[in-house]
Amino acid sequence: MKKQIATTAAPAAIGPYSQAIDLGNMVFISGQIPVNPATGEVPEGIAAQTAQSIANIKAILAEAGLSFDSRAIAPKIGVPPFVAGKYLAQAAKFKASVLRGAVEKCVEAEEAVKTGRMNDRMSVEILILSVL
Repeated sequence: MKKQIATTAAPAAIGPYSQAIDLGNMVFISGQIPVNPATGEVPEGIAAQTAQSIANIKAILAEAGLSFDSRAIAPKIGVPPFVAGKYLAQAAKFKASVLRGAVEKCVEAEEAVKTGRMNDRMSVEILILSVL
């Protein structure tokens, strides 16, 4: 059964889109822009915009009854909660400089695509799925 997910804690969908669709065993979240839903403002800088987009995704997940919590993630990936917690803790240890370098490479690739200078380079679009 298909169910539309909507929350005021994330920016409203633009045009004929939904913030997310719950298919019962899978949730599809539309691409999230870095707009603060409380102010309508876009934060300055790529790191702040990335954080805002992820906050918007977390708000939509919460509306769907899902989270990034290790107890919620563990059964979905078939591991004990302490293992999922370890993976989440390791992910949190990435240095800002490493993240910044990865983002800069993505920006370069996006620019190459938009200006026709692709030269066998590919940009990335992230799709997050949650199998229920």
